[in-house]
Amino acid sequence: EVQVVESGGGVVQSGGSLTLSCAVSGFTGRSNSMSYFRQAPGQERELVATVWSGGGSTKYAEFVKGRFTISRGNVLNTMTLQMNELKPEDTAVYFCNVDIWGNDYWGQGTQVSVSS
Repeated sequence: EVQVVESGGGVVQSGGSLTLSCAVSGFTGRSNSMSYFRQAPGQERELVATVWSGGGSTKYAEFVKGRFTISRGNVLNTMTLQMNELKPEDTAVYFCNVDIWGNDYWGQGTQVSVSS
């Protein structure tokens, strides 16, 4: 059974940094892509960033460009999201999403809270 496990998150002051990590278990192949989404209270889930396995190309939402960095880990099917210059509007539950052969797998979500 494929499982997606997240770690990191927490509470930080505006301008601070946090790192989120994601790892896949129960699958020994290479995933197509790994992404982070986020969902704030009362809002829809939105894409934050994606990293693809082929070549490690990345894509970012406009609201995090220049502040967040997504990267694949040295261990297969692991990923980190480095979040710098955090703002109160970045407060949300962050979810790791993994695309394996066209199927989506989600982590349980981790809370990121940024105080002003």
